[in-house]
Amino acid sequence: MAGLANRLINRPILASIRTEAFRHNLNRVRELAPESKIWSVIKAKAYGHGLEGAFSGLESSDGFALLDIEDAQWLRTHGWQGRILLLEGLFHEDEVPIAAELRCDLVVHCETQLRWLEAFTPHSGHPMNVFLKLNSGMNRLGFTPEQYRTAFHRLHATGYRMHHMTHFANADQVDGLPSVGAQMECFMTSTEGLEAPCSMGNSAAILWHRNAIGDWARPGIMLYGASPTGQHADIAHAQLEPVMQLCSEIIDIQDIKKGERVGYGGRYQAPENMRIGVVACGYADGYPRHAQDGTPVWVQVADGALGVVCPLVGQVSMDMLTIDLRAVPAATVGSRVELWGCHVPVDDVAQNSGTIGYELLCALAPRVPVRIE
Repeated sequence: MAGLANRLINRPILASIRTEAFRHNLNRVRELAPESKIWSVIKAKAYGHGLEGAFSGLESSDGFALLDIEDAQWLRTHGWQGRILLLEGLFHEDEVPIAAELRCDLVVHCETQLRWLEAFTPHSGHPMNVFLKLNSGMNRLGFTPEQYRTAFHRLHATGYRMHHMTHFANADQVDGLPSVGAQMECFMTSTEGLEAPCSMGNSAAILWHRNAIGDWARPGIMLYGASPTGQHADIAHAQLEPVMQLCSEIIDIQDIKKGERVGYGGRYQAPENMRIGVVACGYADGYPRHAQDGTPVWVQVADGALGVVCPLVGQVSMDMLTIDLRAVPAATVGSRVELWGCHVPVDDVAQNSGTIGYELLCALAPRVPVRIE
């Protein structure tokens, strides 16, 4: 049985994590925000890319920002000695000494967290860094402007190293709609006279509002080569590179006649005699079930980088999807396809599926093998 197990071959689907693309994108952030330090945001297991690849590709960051204290522990265990920011702070009071032991910076966004820190006695000579969050208009997390100054003074008096922080709701509005102006005004008014470093700019602010970044930038989705707006064209000027490349193969080809239908529900009807490629990828792998006919899939036509974008046809099923091969007569069983990555932007797939690239990247299924390059 051991010999048989060694000969087993997995389905051809594979997600490749390109660490060089991480490095390139981080360098682009530094070029766009040269006066800011960089929190590389790796929450949600690095937006579905996995902590290992993100750590390898982003190790020159000034710090990592994440949600789960277990991920902070992972970074320390794997040798990270730099700063770590817990973006939502702590969820339970008994996490305070753990965060202190791990030397984490903490976001504080509510009265409960503030009281936990007031009751904690930090290690002598090692005051913790706090990023006090202002609700400047997003109305999600943070102290109101009326509460903010009192909260700042309470934590400062307890001995914490203070920083200011806010989050923009509309920094990705690139078409003239209200963006960051009102929130910036609120932030500047609320923090006036309270000397401390600040962190404001997410990916969208770094790309389009460089006067609203602060001492610490917090790039997220742009580090992964996708767009804050969900529109790939909006980031073309930034020259970012996709980090995740999701590929598979054609596992069968069907020759169908004009008028025949494809897949569950027969959503697609052949306009003429044609070849249909069956690809080993479905919604159980994280590919969106609601992808429309016409969603782009890149098919390699020969060894090397040459390929043709073919349209998806028919309903995506659990383990397979189907594509129109009329533009690729040379395609065969075993031909390589890219679902998203270097040839098909993940934002384009998302746009054809009624969602955003963030969701597709984060939703990569555990059953998909991942290779770090």
